[in-house]
Amino acid sequence: MSGRSARFRIRSSMVSQDQDPLPRRIQLRTGSAFEDRAAYSRALRVGNRILVSGTADIGPDGVPLHEGEYDQAVAAIALALDAIRRLGGRADDVVRTRVLLAADADWEGPVRAHGEAFADINPVNTTLYVHGFIPPGVLVEVELEAEIQPS
Repeated sequence: MSGRSARFRIRSSMVSQDQDPLPRRIQLRTGSAFEDRAAYSRALRVGNRILVSGTADIGPDGVPLHEGEYDQAVAAIALALDAIRRLGGRADDVVRTRVLLAADADWEGPVRAHGEAFADINPVNTTLYVHGFIPPGVLVEVELEAEIQPS
């Protein structure tokens, strides 16, 4: 993926309520300034669930690394799946995907990329158009949800 070296921080915490602990929360953060500014994690594992926030093909300078819809989708899916792996999941644990497209984006490339990545998994999916993304130039953003099955 264009020689990108992502830095990730994993933070774990136990939250309790009335002496009954909730499932452990493990946060995956990339170190992006926007994560701190908006107070969110790239991904979060709570118990057996892993949720990956909107993931786009953006370099450290805030500019998309690829120009076309298909290439951006392939890269975004790969980054989101990497987040799931870092939190102990696998691609076949993915149960829901969301593909968000910029208003002027063509849907066929991202749908093809999704089909290639999830052909044997067939998670539920929502693909929709949005007004736009931060930063400009992003055409595709991907969200994933995974449920880790006990061995």
